[in-house]
Amino acid sequence: MRIAVLAGGLSSERDVSILSGSKIAQALRTKGHQVALIDIYMGYEADDFDADRLFEENYDFTTNAAIAEEAPDIEKVKKSRKNQSNDYFGDHVIELCKAADITFLGLHGGEGEDGSVQAALKLYGIKYTGSDSLGAAIAMHKGVTKGIFLNSNVPTPKSKLYKREFMGEGYLDSWTSFPCVVKPCSAGSSVGVQIVADREQFVAAVGASFRYDDDVLVEEYIKGREFSVGILGGKALPVIEIIPKSGWYDYANKYQEGATEEICPAELDEKIAEKMQREAEHAFEMLRLKVYGRVDFLLDSHNRFYCLEANTLPGMTPMSLLPQEAAAAGIAYPELCEKIIELSLEK
Repeated sequence: MRIAVLAGGLSSERDVSILSGSKIAQALRTKGHQVALIDIYMGYEADDFDADRLFEENYDFTTNAAIAEEAPDIEKVKKSRKNQSNDYFGDHVIELCKAADITFLGLHGGEGEDGSVQAALKLYGIKYTGSDSLGAAIAMHKGVTKGIFLNSNVPTPKSKLYKREFMGEGYLDSWTSFPCVVKPCSAGSSVGVQIVADREQFVAAVGASFRYDDDVLVEEYIKGREFSVGILGGKALPVIEIIPKSGWYDYANKYQEGATEEICPAELDEKIAEKMQREAEHAFEMLRLKVYGRVDFLLDSHNRFYCLEANTLPGMTPMSLLPQEAAAAGIAYPELCEKIIELSLEK
């Protein structure tokens, strides 16, 4: 099978995406597929573009893919592009995808996860992996997700949505519970998320979050253990527990080797684990998601769990949670990549 893998892009998770894309491409090649890995924003900038040749040569734009401790400088990425147009898709990206049997989305965050890329590929008649544009758009916005959780009886922390356009004197006075969590509504990998202890920190954190997004979600702080449940084909994988060695599960702890311990299957009471899995499946369905994804939870000291959000294009790096959960279910990484393709072709 010919498979185009899209990675990179312009989100704060660009580095994560490049490493995910690289691992996906490597895994699919071990299964005998012809795989061309391309940066969706940079494209193929040389003058000798030939889709057939790129698949035959297993084209790969990456060199020593790795994730830095901080999110990349996107303005610097934009300036490095040979084609300085305003187009999101780089040179020859659509042509390469059209020549493939399916396009594997190794993207994270931004246009790659908010439904924009999915909608564009659909208009071009290009088959792609994962959820469709509607599900992706719903799950990407934490405020919209929160509303659906509340209306669908998915247990979730109390929260309030703040919008940049209404910012002014007294606008933030309605939030009085501390500590709390402040997070941009459409950023991923915990970029911009802050846990604050008092009103002064709260006001500063909201202002900082508006650098990433026009909408900011504020949630009550739930002290407890962190878990995630992967979904594959609508069914929950084994629960994984996330234990940062210091602080909380922020951008650095997610992607720096050795910073976090993950236990899968999680050491949980069987009934609680099963209930969390069923709630993950319920949340996945209510958000109109398809094929695969990941749903994140917190469990407090009274064994009450709270659903935080869903991720429609979860990380596929060596340290990512979904591949670990799949492995615990007996699904090796290359088979997981092929299963995602199989399910995507069926949708």
